[in-house]
Parts: sequence; C-alpha cells; structure tokens
Amino acid sequence: MTSTSTSDVIDQLSGIAPGHPLDAIRAGRAQARIHSQQSYLALFEPALPVAGDFTLVERFAVATFVTGVQGQAQASRFYAAGLARQGAARQVIDALAVEAATGTATGPFGRFPEGPLTKEDAPGPYWRVSDSGSAILGARLSAALAHAHLLVFHPRDAGAQDLQALLDSGWSPTDIVTLSQLVAFLAFQVRVVAGLQALAS
Repeated sequence: MTSTSTSDVIDQLSGIAPGHPLDAIRAGRAQARIHSQQSYLALFEPALPVAGDFTLVERFAVATFVTGVQGQAQASRFYAAGLARQGAARQVIDALAVEAATGTATGPFGRFPEGPLTKEDAPGPYWRVSDSGSAILGARLSAALAHAHLLVFHPRDAGAQDLQALLDSGWSPTDIVTLSQLVAFLAFQVRVVAGLQALAS
C-alpha cells in the first residue's frame, strides 16, 4: 500500500477544487466519480497485499509510461511520483520518460478483418523498448510496456503472439489480465481528464 492516499485522482489531475463549476458537474455523476476512484485505489493503493506478481512498482511504472505516451504530462508526473514512493531508482524513472517520448503517438492504428470496415484501416508504427531502456527496466517490465503500447495504439491488432510474449517474459495469465485492466483504466482516466481540462479552458 502506498504511503499516501489521494481523495480523487481525476479531480487532482484535472485541477478541480471543491466549489469549482466542474466539481458540480462531476457531483452530478457521483457513482461514476466513486467507482473511478475505487478503481484507482484497487490498482494502485490496495487495502490488502497485491495478489500475484504484478507489483506496485510495475503498476506505477506502466502508468507512468502509458500516460506519458498519451501526452498527459501531469498524469505521468503523478504516477512517476507514486513510483518514486515505491522506492524505484531514479534511473528507472528517467528511462521511462525516455521510452515514453519515443513511444508517443496519436493512433489508434490497426487493421479490420476484410470487409466493409477495412476502409477504416489506419497504418501506424509498432513500438518496442530500446536496448538501453531494456537494460535498465528489465525484460519483464519492457514486455509489459510494449504490450501496453499495443493496447493503447493498436488495440485491434493484438493477438495470441503478443500474449505469448508476455508469458515468455514471466507474466502469469492472472497478471496479464490485471495489466490489461490497468491499461483500460488509464485509457478511461486520460480521456476523462482531457475532457474536463477542455471544459475548464
């Protein structure tokens, strides 16, 4: 469990203070607000020890990277601070920043099965951790970052071979499910924060 608890991460990342007009908008969907915060707590500040081998260090590292490649600098700093609280070395945090900079894209990319939707195909680059980054982050975390990037920017291109790459790097099926849930939560969080920031401006 982390040393600090955040009352509402989306409010914090969006710059919403009590009494702000956007506070009233979020209060109008109180259940969504509660559930999003509970999802954050379950993934990053669990009340009980984390089950499986997907450690809090790895979770904050993936979050730092995923928010970084999506251009959410404030969110990336937030998760990097959480990573530091978990005791990660400075070189790991710096390596994540470098890898996120190389992995930034707009997406989503990918191909649909042959048929009416193929006109929506959008080619785009695939990404892997650099050799220097992998030397710092290790094979297991590097595989997680590559898979997270795939889910964010090539969601319809993910296949059995990508899951096998995680298994080969030491990820269990249970932890792969949690990794996918974490990336999905971050995608939701990034979109909500971006929307609220747009409304605020």
